[in-house]
Amino acid sequence: MKKLPGVGVFGTGSSARVLVPLLRAEGFTVEALWGKTEEEAKQLADEMNITFYTSRTDDVLLHQDVDLVCINIPPPLTRQISVKALGIGKNVVCEKAATSVDAFRMVTASRYYPQLMSLVGNVLRFLPAFVRMKQLIAEHYVGAVMICDARVCSGSLLSPNYGWICDELMGGGGLHTMGTYIVDLLTHLTGQKAEKMLMGGGVCSIVTLNFNMPGAFVHEVMVVGSAGRLVARGADLYGQKNSATQEELLLRDSLAVGTGLPEQGPQDVPLLYLKGMVYMVQALRQSFQGQGDRRTWDHTPVSMAASFEDGLYMQSVVDAIKRSSRSGEWEAVEVLTEEPDANQNLCEALQRNNLSTWAELNSGESEGGPRRTPPPVLIYSSDW
Repeated sequence: MKKLPGVGVFGTGSSARVLVPLLRAEGFTVEALWGKTEEEAKQLADEMNITFYTSRTDDVLLHQDVDLVCINIPPPLTRQISVKALGIGKNVVCEKAATSVDAFRMVTASRYYPQLMSLVGNVLRFLPAFVRMKQLIAEHYVGAVMICDARVCSGSLLSPNYGWICDELMGGGGLHTMGTYIVDLLTHLTGQKAEKMLMGGGVCSIVTLNFNMPGAFVHEVMVVGSAGRLVARGADLYGQKNSATQEELLLRDSLAVGTGLPEQGPQDVPLLYLKGMVYMVQALRQSFQGQGDRRTWDHTPVSMAASFEDGLYMQSVVDAIKRSSRSGEWEAVEVLTEEPDANQNLCEALQRNNLSTWAELNSGESEGGPRRTPPPVLIYSSDW
């Protein structure tokens, strides 16, 4: 039996803690681990029994036994490492980028090296419920698609300490953290892309993200058409034709997870995403299994995966949502086709900041002249 590629894992958070045992369960060897500090890398390496660990990026990317790189780190670092990994000749599976510009640079790198794997790890695409839902939509179970309705509810995503998830510019906030993957999933299921916050072909999509709800994690995706509807509640799929009096269970996901997983990782990752990670790693194993070279891979087992192109699209939709929120008007989804002028972007950002500051400083005018107040502070709540 051909040997699977050695894996280099970037990250020491909950996702990495879950990913390492899942990779090993499918026959992969984790050859190297990267952490943002030597201490963090050593702590997880000792816990997971990983021989080589480091806080230097190149030490992992240039490791002779690493042919597949899994990047589970804060979004601001994703572009830099993924682009460099592709340039060195490594296959890459990573999380989304922090900005559209970063996503565009990742797309550019993937186009230079089309023979290498370059996937964005939206694990929802690998869940059997959504694989089956996509098939049934293509088979016209619901008829012509009319409405997509997605709902995600959970407790706050914020931690006690300030970090990247608190900062919009670093890819933080619920809209970027989970909203991007919902946007990508709806496009994957229907084959339609958003134009002006409305899916192409006249499909209306409604996405509700609520990160102020304690209790059980809720994840529901419904697609309604002219002939019926399909709804995925968690990892189970239900459907109902217009002619039926009640819905039917179409697929129940009985996958048991947790065996061999550490205690700290799974409790921070919703069960739905845990199952998605299991299915994604299984697909990766099937993709590399039986290949003549450890860097070659079969596209078929991972055909449902999101590409770097998909990553750019989902980030572009999120950008349009943010512009629409600021302007109060419909905004077109604009996908970058060339890298923008960095100086122009800086000037626009400074101009927006100056206008906000001016409005704040002049909001308290009185007889004694304008009342100077502290500069405005943007507070990123967990409900967007």
